[in-house]
Amino acid sequence: MSSIRIRPARPEDAWRLDAIARAAYFPYVARMDREPAPMGEDYAARIAAGEVTLLEDGGVVVGFAVLENHDGALMLDNIAVDPAGQGKGYGRQLLDFTEAEARRRGYSAVELYTNEVMVENLALYRKRGYVETGRRTVAGYRRIFLRKEL
Repeated sequence: MSSIRIRPARPEDAWRLDAIARAAYFPYVARMDREPAPMGEDYAARIAAGEVTLLEDGGVVVGFAVLENHDGALMLDNIAVDPAGQGKGYGRQLLDFTEAEARRRGYSAVELYTNEVMVENLALYRKRGYVETGRRTVAGYRRIFLRKEL
């Protein structure tokens, strides 16, 4: 029996999402010379907007995804896994969920972006079939935009 559960985030989960984001994105601070945007996100507001889905293993929140409805595609605005749980397939499960959720919502594509210094993420997304659609600086962050047709 699997102990994995994916569910909508609740208000009481906000502190845990913040902790996961801070831990998951901390290694990039030195590369970027500033905190990545997800480290300063207001997760309580995202939860209130119904945009956060989380993944639990054995009742412990180990990762999450922030999904936004956009014209033409579901936007995966943020995905993070607790570093203690990385390598266990949690990120893959959240990406699988995101793509299935996009189809459920009637989208034929998922879009996302990553910072250009997050080369590990870029390689993973390309391996999953995401194609680069552009590069631009947003709020001082140098982002690479990607899209996957479903």
